[in-house]
Amino acid sequence: MDRKSTINRKTKETDISLELNIDGKGDYNIKTGVGFLDHMLESFARHGLFDLDVKCEGDLIVDCHHTIEDIGIVLGQAIKNAIGDKKQIVRYGSTILPMDESLVLVSIDLSGRPYLVFDYEFDVERVGYFDTEMVREFFYAISYSAGMNLHIKVLEGGNAHHVIEAIFKAFAKSLDYATIKDPRIADILSTKGNL
Repeated sequence: MDRKSTINRKTKETDISLELNIDGKGDYNIKTGVGFLDHMLESFARHGLFDLDVKCEGDLIVDCHHTIEDIGIVLGQAIKNAIGDKKQIVRYGSTILPMDESLVLVSIDLSGRPYLVFDYEFDVERVGYFDTEMVREFFYAISYSAGMNLHIKVLEGGNAHHVIEAIFKAFAKSLDYATIKDPRIADILSTKGNL
């Protein structure tokens, strides 16, 4: 049975509907109103082999902040719901991913304890209509709403588009690895018996 989640969230700033299938094939339908974010979420779905449907109407007349942050919140909730009781999952996932001159490390622990370490400062303000400072905010929102320990480290920087895309792809691969079910794990991978 596929692990799926549907989340709808409406505030005065954003109206979001999101469907996620952890056990998908990489199919996607993304319409956020922020072209570069669409591209990044498409990369996330494709490289993680997640099926992802996202529709968002946000207050882009203000800026992209609420749209990007709120989608992060909703995606984190969907990840948490889709994973469910975490029985048999590997729990940890790490990826070092190159994209041209850029090299990124992303490491995840689906521990239930949220924490983000984001180790990079962009030297440009935006890519398209996407503010680069929102990369950290997006992944902060995911880590806290999903309850995951998430480390993102840019080992080699360069073109901001390449760095951000490498982060999204490495996050996708790491999450894919962390959510794999291992039949050797009888229940939950923890000495505590719970996550």
